[in-house]
Amino acid sequence: MKKRQMVLKQRSRNSNTSSSWTTTSSSAISNVRYVECQKNHAANIGGYAVDGCREFMAAGDEGSVDALRCAACGCHRNFHRKEVDTEVVCEYSPPNA
Repeated sequence: MKKRQMVLKQRSRNSNTSSSWTTTSSSAISNVRYVECQKNHAANIGGYAVDGCREFMAAGDEGSVDALRCAACGCHRNFHRKEVDTEVVCEYSPPNA
């Protein structure tokens, strides 16, 4: 899970004051998962056949070579369709009056 935080400062001109600041802070949390395998096992004979693996399950621990191989079908993780769910949270603080 990756978390990013971005802070934007915006200066607004007001006729009564020389300048005032507003701050907007947002953070995005991305959740990545790998679903069905899309490897074409019949490509060498000109056909199309997939193995039916529905979700990537790592064959080894994080950081090992087997972490990129699927325990169910034996394919590399790149053959599985990638789904990214992103949640963005924004906070806004108005300028001080």
